[in-house]
Formats: sequence, structure tokens, C-alpha cells
Amino acid sequence: MPYGSKEAAYSGAKSLAYLTSAQALADYATLIVDLKRNMSSEDSPVVLFGGSYAGMLAAWMRLKYPHIVIGALASSAPILQFDDIVPADAFYNIVSNDFKRESESCFNSIKKSWDVLEAEGKDQNGLLKLTKTFQICHTLSNTGDLLDWIDSAYSYLGMVDYPYPSDFLMPLPANPIKEVCRHVDDDSDGKTLAERIYAGVNVYYNYTGNYTCFDLDDDPHGMNGWQWQACTEMIMPLASNPETSMFPPYDFSFADREYQCHMTYNVSIRPHWITTEFGGHNISTVLKKFGSNIIFSNGLLDPWSGGGVLQNISESIIALVAPLGAHHIDLRPSTDQDPDWLVNFREAEINIIEGWLSDYYHAIGASSSVLSDRLEHAGVSSRYRS
Repeated sequence: MPYGSKEAAYSGAKSLAYLTSAQALADYATLIVDLKRNMSSEDSPVVLFGGSYAGMLAAWMRLKYPHIVIGALASSAPILQFDDIVPADAFYNIVSNDFKRESESCFNSIKKSWDVLEAEGKDQNGLLKLTKTFQICHTLSNTGDLLDWIDSAYSYLGMVDYPYPSDFLMPLPANPIKEVCRHVDDDSDGKTLAERIYAGVNVYYNYTGNYTCFDLDDDPHGMNGWQWQACTEMIMPLASNPETSMFPPYDFSFADREYQCHMTYNVSIRPHWITTEFGGHNISTVLKKFGSNIIFSNGLLDPWSGGGVLQNISESIIALVAPLGAHHIDLRPSTDQDPDWLVNFREAEINIIEGWLSDYYHAIGASSSVLSDRLEHAGVSSRYRS
């Protein structure tokens, strides 16, 4: 951690100014070069693995430092979610489809709930009633904070709808959206819509039952660093269209983001910097001419896949798509509960990476015996070799 502690590093814009994607890539490049030199292993190839933001870094580093890394697996890397390259409503449409896939009545109840909760908050003692219904630690002063909290739960659930129990963002059961919808659809015993919505989001925020109330100002995901980046360079427009999603209407506004970031950090946003630094427009043409050895893997349940590369670009820039995959599920630890499609998905990735390693060793003139030994040392099983 730079500056000796998280508190010091996140203390203000002066230290946070070094929290950039370009700085991260430069740090990795320096680290890799130094490690290889210190270990007398200058000829050893390096393959990058990253998911989500780290997936974007992996792809960008392969483009920026091809002399240092020979390839990259970029999982759930929304490198196109910038500068209006893809529709801004893709993210929320995918989340909505995840819920509709489990239960159309659940989708419709959630879609209806925003107006119901807004209206309830305007009733006499309505905010106090909502505070009690949703077990909020401090009495609500408006419904907006509550609705944002609920919105976040649904969005994150779209990312982590794994087929097995997980604790990536929060401790969750297998197929958590199915579990949420089970509660939202349960109108027995005269449960109000607000009570059913609470039971649903409680699956996300409190599946373990450890919380007695919720502090809406708390940051359970540790996103402070990302909030800084979202105010400087990671400007990823997201919007919701009530005609195609279960969320209330929302249009992304650069002016609003600029105002919020100026008030929080006294900085100005750079909405076009990522595409200036790394590209993104005409991605197929650019990568076909200037890129190689990148796997873009995406699960279509993951809302960030809306900004991902979903089609092959060249023989060595490959898109692997899993219809039932959630956020970078291929990079999660393997378990006995992994479905067959996930096992096969990972094998396909290994086969491609083995090809990169083989090509590299042949290019530097390694003998067949040395090639075999080095691939084995790299952990590539013979069953994946051509």
C-alpha cells in the first residue's frame, strides 16, 4: 500500500492522484522486469490474468507492454463501457433480464416497487415506517438513499449470480437471484410489497443474519478507491430505460458527475481519457492490426458483459462467451460444484494459453525437450497440448 497505509493513501486528491490505470500498468511492468532480473529468469514468458477492472488492466497491459507480457486473459473486462461506445442502458437491461429469467412476477414486482416505496415515503410517518420495514439503523430523511441501496443490491446480484455459494462481494447462497425472487414472490400472510422487497434485498445484505440493522452510509464493498477513479478517468455511462428494464428511468449526465466529483474531491472528470489512452472505438479494426494474444471471456449473466468484447477479433484475439456465466466466474477457485460448461470453458482457455507459451518458446529457439520441461513447469498438463 503506497504511503504506508490505506488511510494515508486515501486521505485526499494529492495522494489519490497516483491511483490511475496508467500508473498501475507502469507499476506492474516495473515489478515484472525486476522480478525476472532478480530471479535470473529474463527469458521466462509472462501471461496476465485479470477480472473486472483487473481484466481491463490485463488487456490494456498486453497492448501497452507487449515486450513484457506475451498474452492476457481478460475476464469480464468492460473495455467498451466508455465514451458511448455501447448503449448506456445495457448494464441495467442485463440485470433485469437476469431477474426475469428466474421469475417474471418477481421482475414485475420489483419494477412496480419503486413508485410504491416513493409514495409510501411521502405519507405521514412514511419514512419512519420504511425505516422500520427495511431495518435501517437511522431514520430515513428521504427515500432516495433507500432506493439507491436497493438498486445496488440488484446490480451486484446480477454480477454474482453464481451456481454455488460464494462470498465474493457478500456471503450468498447458490443462485442468489432465484433466492431473492422466492422472497419477492412470497405474498403469503398478507405481506406488503415493501416487506417482500426487504426480504429479497436482505438475502444480499444479510444472508448470514449477522446484522440487526443497516447503515446506508456504510461501504461494505470497500469501493472508496473506485469512487475516485470513477471521478477521474473511469467514466462509464450507465442509464436505465423503464421500457426494457425493471429499474426506474435514469439518464447518465456528465454534468451531474462533474458536479458530484468536484464537491467530493475538487477534481474534474476526464470522460474521454480512457479511449484516448487505450482505445475502444473501432475496436475490431484496431486490435486486428495492432493486437494479439488476448482472451476476452464474458458470462452473459454478468451486466458488465454489455461493455465486453463478445466476438473474435482475430486468430489470436479470442472472445469466449458463457451464456450462464456471472462476473469473472472462470477466475474463481474451482469447486466440486462447478458445472460441466465451466470446466470445459477453463480448459478452452488453458489450450489457448498453452499455444501462446509454445509459440514463444519456439520463437526463442528452445529445443523440444526444453519446451516440454518449461510447459510442465508452468503447470500446463500434457492433455492440453497440441
